[in-house]
Amino acid sequence: MACTSGCKTRDHESYGACLQAKSVRTYLASPSKGLDGTLQKKWDAELSAYRAARQEGIQPDSTRMPAIEKARRLSDENGAAYGRDFHVAAPMEE
Repeated sequence: MACTSGCKTRDHESYGACLQAKSVRTYLASPSKGLDGTLQKKWDAELSAYRAARQEGIQPDSTRMPAIEKARRLSDENGAAYGRDFHVAAPMEE
């Protein structure tokens, strides 16, 4: 018997067969094909942060985390929503 410790039936021929019966899968673990769970989680976190900022009335310049954090920081410092109530002007060229 080579089943996993949490197996309910304990009648599988091998450990692999037991895992297959449980439908165990990896989470996007094929970097050669462009599938990486870490990158997916980072991307999802950035989109969630952007969505939260937009719900607060803040309009970041992009969906990337540095832009979102900058917009939040400027909004906190100025007491107004970045992108809606004010923008940071580009420096003038001489």
